[in-house]
Amino acid sequence: MQELHVLNPATEELVATVTASTARDVDAAVTRAAKAQRGWAGLAPGDRARLLRRFAVAVDEHLEELALLEVREAGHPIGNARWEAGNVRDLLDYAAGGAERLNGSQIPVAGGLNVTFHEPLGVVAVIAPWNFPMPIAAWGMAPALAAGNAVLLKPAETTPLTALRLAELALEAGLPEDLFQVLPGEGAVAGDALVGHPGVAKIVFTGSTAVGKRIMAKCAVSVKRVTLELGGKSPNIVFADADIEQAAQAAPGSFLDNTGQDCCARTRILVQRRVYDRFMELLEPGVRAFTVGDPADPATQMGPLISAVQLERVRSYVPEDAPAAIRGEAPAGKGFWYPATVLTPQTPDDRTAVEEIFGPVAVVLPFEDEADAVRLANATPYGLSGSLWTRDVGRAIRVSRAVAAGNLSVNSHSSVRYSTPFGGFGESGLGRELGPGALTAFTETKNVFISTEESK
Repeated sequence: MQELHVLNPATEELVATVTASTARDVDAAVTRAAKAQRGWAGLAPGDRARLLRRFAVAVDEHLEELALLEVREAGHPIGNARWEAGNVRDLLDYAAGGAERLNGSQIPVAGGLNVTFHEPLGVVAVIAPWNFPMPIAAWGMAPALAAGNAVLLKPAETTPLTALRLAELALEAGLPEDLFQVLPGEGAVAGDALVGHPGVAKIVFTGSTAVGKRIMAKCAVSVKRVTLELGGKSPNIVFADADIEQAAQAAPGSFLDNTGQDCCARTRILVQRRVYDRFMELLEPGVRAFTVGDPADPATQMGPLISAVQLERVRSYVPEDAPAAIRGEAPAGKGFWYPATVLTPQTPDDRTAVEEIFGPVAVVLPFEDEADAVRLANATPYGLSGSLWTRDVGRAIRVSRAVAAGNLSVNSHSSVRYSTPFGGFGESGLGRELGPGALTAFTETKNVFISTEESK
């Protein structure tokens, strides 16, 4: 029997040992889920909505417990972890409202009545990442359940505890047994078994672009539906006409939140050349003031990286002779700590400027004009998110349309709301999650024509 060892990233202490799911476990879970799904889809939409709202209430009642689990298994600051647990609650509430509004359409045709229906897919597998274990699991789980599907959730190997607790709360709230199951395990075992299983109708995957490509290729064999939320190297574009003080003050949080382990992190800061020096002067105190420390302390803004593997990956991008303009501080001793770092590479094609580091490291590059800013912003294969800072409304609209990214903010770094669609361009993914159309992504459209011609 294989086990997963969950470590506290801040201390490297063992938090829990969890039995890893095998391919046989996955097969059995799919069989049980398929049976549960048929009963769930047969419920009145209002009844499904009522049970999902009960689930949301259960999450809210155990919000602190879930947040503390997140602190221990993922190293997230407690303030962030509380928000993440609250986001699961809010997603369940939002999705529940959609269960009774999953409307088809009536299309005028000759000789009869034509209507469409949104039919649930069946069994959906959600393969969640370790960087935001609770919210991203709920991005797939909540709308899939609301649309009448069963859900099998495979959490990341390092962060299975909140997922397991959510499954317990779902049962306590009254959701049918086997409708929402959690399958902790290795990606190469449990993940591959889900992707290749003929009884799984759709895969929802969040993770690296390299793994996403492999999953997409495997899904193509059986034309399995897939939604992919993959990597990013998001730009933060600061024009000379912007409020430079505000832009500099907001920048540290845009790439240091969650220790930079965020596909939407604004790790490429593009600053118009004539205000570059002033921006750098203002940026440094903000980066140095970002509080790094014990994730359980409410004052902490940045915790450790998730693992020793991730720590070594980040270090590999910042050798001793790296062009570091700003280096923050991090705790010494046990834990996977890395300081906030700002680099100023000599060329925009430096690997630190185009590859996803997934740590608290940003690069700052100057640009000349609007066209140059757009060129640099689009100079990666990714296109997930980004920000631009300007007082010119016309420029804000022009640049927003020109930057190839799925989620942009003007004079803000907000990327994700459960009420608006989220997804990427290019190698940042395929499909959209969240927003008003979230439930339809877990359905097939069925067209039905009913003849109204008289019998002869």
